[in-house]
Amino acid sequence: MRPLQTPLQAWLFAGALLITLGAAKFAIAGEPARIDFNRDIRPILSDSCFACHGPGTQEAGLRLDSFEHTTEWAVVAGDPDSSEVLARVLSDDPDYQMPPPSANRPAVTPAGAEKLRQWIAEGAEYQLHWAYLPLKRAEPTAAETDTWSRNAIDRFILAKLATQDLRPSPEADRETLARRVYLDVTGLPPTTAQLDAFLADNRPDAYERLVDSLLESPRYAERMATWWFDLVRFSDTVGYHGDQDHRIAPYRDYVLKSFHENKPYDEFTVEQLAGDLLPNPDLWQRVATGYNRLLQTSHEGGIQDDEYRAKMMADRVRNVSEVWLAASMGCAECHDHKFDPISQRDFYRMGAFFADVDHYASFVPIAENTSPAMRPPEMLAWTLPVYEQLQKIDAQIAELEKQLSGKMPSPDKTPELMKKLTEMRHQRVDLEAKFTPTLVTEAVEPHEVRLLPRGDWMDKSGEVVTPATPAVLNGPASDENSRLTRLDLARWLVSGEENPVTPRVVVNRLWRLYYGSGFTKTLIDMGSQTEPPTYPELLDWLALELVESDWDLKHVIRLMVTSSVYRQDSAPRYELQDLDPQNRLLARQSRMRLEAEQLRDTALQVSGLLKHQFGGGFAYPYQPEGYYAQLAFPERDYQASQGDDQHRRGVYTHWQRQYLHPWLLAFDAPTREECTAQRPVSNTPSAALVLLNDPSFVEASRALAARALTEPAKPATDDARLRWAWREATGRQPHRDEVAALADLLAKHRDHYAAEPQAAEELLAVGVAPRPEGVATAELAAWTSVGRTLINLSETITRD
Repeated sequence: MRPLQTPLQAWLFAGALLITLGAAKFAIAGEPARIDFNRDIRPILSDSCFACHGPGTQEAGLRLDSFEHTTEWAVVAGDPDSSEVLARVLSDDPDYQMPPPSANRPAVTPAGAEKLRQWIAEGAEYQLHWAYLPLKRAEPTAAETDTWSRNAIDRFILAKLATQDLRPSPEADRETLARRVYLDVTGLPPTTAQLDAFLADNRPDAYERLVDSLLESPRYAERMATWWFDLVRFSDTVGYHGDQDHRIAPYRDYVLKSFHENKPYDEFTVEQLAGDLLPNPDLWQRVATGYNRLLQTSHEGGIQDDEYRAKMMADRVRNVSEVWLAASMGCAECHDHKFDPISQRDFYRMGAFFADVDHYASFVPIAENTSPAMRPPEMLAWTLPVYEQLQKIDAQIAELEKQLSGKMPSPDKTPELMKKLTEMRHQRVDLEAKFTPTLVTEAVEPHEVRLLPRGDWMDKSGEVVTPATPAVLNGPASDENSRLTRLDLARWLVSGEENPVTPRVVVNRLWRLYYGSGFTKTLIDMGSQTEPPTYPELLDWLALELVESDWDLKHVIRLMVTSSVYRQDSAPRYELQDLDPQNRLLARQSRMRLEAEQLRDTALQVSGLLKHQFGGGFAYPYQPEGYYAQLAFPERDYQASQGDDQHRRGVYTHWQRQYLHPWLLAFDAPTREECTAQRPVSNTPSAALVLLNDPSFVEASRALAARALTEPAKPATDDARLRWAWREATGRQPHRDEVAALADLLAKHRDHYAAEPQAAEELLAVGVAPRPEGVATAELAAWTSVGRTLINLSETITRD
């Protein structure tokens, strides 16, 4: 854990900010304390009233989610004492009060009732839900003496902190800041060499230069791909029944390539939902449509097509609405949404966009009971390593053809050029043979879509519906002579001002990556049941910044991670413990445990084992023998990867939905059966045991030990090696007592392994990485214990 700021540092920093904060507070003090419906009233009605009197259910004919319905008899605008709603809320008569005790809904608090009274007195004004309102760019208040802010993000935050008599925290030290931004942007900690290079860079814009270099790195794309794959539930298996493999690797490489090249988010969206409907789509655009095939399905020969047609349509509606709209449309599969203005008809009309996707040939066995099987439509496509080689060969072929078609080369050169051209063309054919099958979308004649009463796929009595977006969002309209397509849906989703929800959703989720929590905590649902954003003006400002920059994700991320807010120290502060225990106001940075893939990647990085290959095949980390014993049709014998493939990043790990790798499971990675916008963070004995005993972490500890014994400059002492190893793992120099504790551990384990050579051999036999020559078995085993300790440190597995 980093040391807390000293009282003197805090006092000096506070003094430097007093004028800035005072000016900012003065600028806000004159604002009237008027009730805001979305902030103050909607949460009360949604929690306590909408379940019975909302858009989906209107008991006693009462609906409280719009002005027209509410003021029919329940509310008298301007007169709270004559309003039935307030009388019911304030009553203590169980036969009269609302919500009634039998409703199992939270009662309105006295403070909430007072807000309702003020709202009615002010005219009972309603607003469209805040996520659906048009984007508005408010400019943050800027005090003349503000020397802290670096961009608009800082000015918004500073103004809000001033209203709470709070000041920002001091800037983190450069070691902490470098490690933080490396982990956030690339998912990896910096190497010691990278850290030293940054610390030695004394240019005023050294940090900004570092951020730019990280955003251009393929490692950034790998980090963002993991984020995206959670959202779209990317997996290498079908999910249901036998959970067999399916073939989808090129889609993963499309996502990697898109993030690396900073493909605009609107294009990224359109290509995945409707790349096959674009005019003359290229191979990558066709590969992108694998998104529509990522859902759970089955290779079981006896499935009912109508049942799975309904399952797959509902899955697609849930995922599209959650990924791009953060809307819980899945609630409307069986009935109108109880809290949000989304009807069951909206659900099935959304599903009708995907009526042209599937061929419904359940599967085609490649051989009896094999995995994977074909799930048409499939096509042969390149992976990134093959694509990059093809690009080079195509450039050489073009140059040779140019030379041959231009001014006639000398007779003695022509045969040589022709021979070279022929060789290049043969090499291209050989590379094309390395293309791999992948699931894609090829539009077929849309099948009929009916509203299914109660979601029952066997009930054919519902009305036939055509494609449309939820009515409340005012999406694209069709006429009698045309039918909306997936392309219309995709373009509307990223239309910006026509659909303000998507840019808000993207920005809210990015904010969570770099600050620990979104503007609103519920990242997967921005409906009535979620909290209003803590910084609504900043959320809109960043959403507009995304749209107006042509959906440039790197631009928005750069703004976030170069701000003064981002650079703050994360040390807890006494005055925030009660006022802002969850750090929603951001008067300091947040601490976050690394995600599952980052934990293993970090262990591989500090051990020197990590192997970088951008794209390509899957990796199979070590796994307990017999873990797949229950998988059948066919039975599977898990084979761990050998050589460099064993030490690739977690983003390339084979993702078995029903039997997620134990290391991923222990650290809260999702099965990817549904969209996951935010992983939970649990603290369990299983997780601690994985860090101690999983072969990947044991092998990494051994490799770190080997580095400690062979890499530091000679002459090396235990003290120097321990200090070197601590810095490799944590990114900072250890304190004296920390070195002393490690030295005691080292001495104890030297004695143990000297007395137990068999135990030492068993420990060092874990993993495929070679052992260093000339190092005694007991010595390496003792240092491996040190490595295991360092990899298990809270500081190693935490982003500070």
